[in-house]
Amino acid sequence: MITIDELKFDDRGLIPAVVVDAQSKKVLTLAYMNRESLEISLKRGLTCFWSRSRGELWLKGETSGNYQHIVSVTADCDRDALVVEVKKDGPACHLGTDSCFTAPLFVSDAPAPFTYEGLMELLAGRRDRPVEGSYTTYLFQKGRDKILKKVGEESTEVIIAAKADDKRETVYELADLAYHAMVLMTEMGITLDDLKTELASRHVIDKKVKQEKMV
Repeated sequence: MITIDELKFDDRGLIPAVVVDAQSKKVLTLAYMNRESLEISLKRGLTCFWSRSRGELWLKGETSGNYQHIVSVTADCDRDALVVEVKKDGPACHLGTDSCFTAPLFVSDAPAPFTYEGLMELLAGRRDRPVEGSYTTYLFQKGRDKILKKVGEESTEVIIAAKADDKRETVYELADLAYHAMVLMTEMGITLDDLKTELASRHVIDKKVKQEKMV
């Protein structure tokens, strides 16, 4: 662990802070902090920046309600830049978008890396903007009973593959099950954050159970 005294602020007394979503790892915004705003951030556990345009402290979310709860603050090797991981209450950008970075300058032909967040966005798109010939759109159009039937079928396929000790087939069937489970989540308005919160609560319970067994 380092201290604020080890950081290198520029000649204006500022240090750039790259704000990142702690769960999705998406870059949300680039802002600046001075010593006072950083101290406030660390004390309150909420991002506080220095507004270069207004020349004043700026507690993110103070007027919009879109607070950013700090998970960690990490300095780079030169101690002159920060990465701030947060859990956010709402859009990071003043334009109302999830991230300030929404204007592509260059996009490679290489396929984008897979993320669960990206898949959930695709599923929501197929639900809200039906695409003819899309299997996902077909599931949403058929409704919850059809989706539940597929979840049940894929669960059975996972059991059969695992019972046969076929790792490759089990992975394949688990992927099918995960996909259909996420279709169900989308249909019911359940988010990845909902799932993560539930799993995190069970982790705490599991630790308590282990402690009780040791007593």
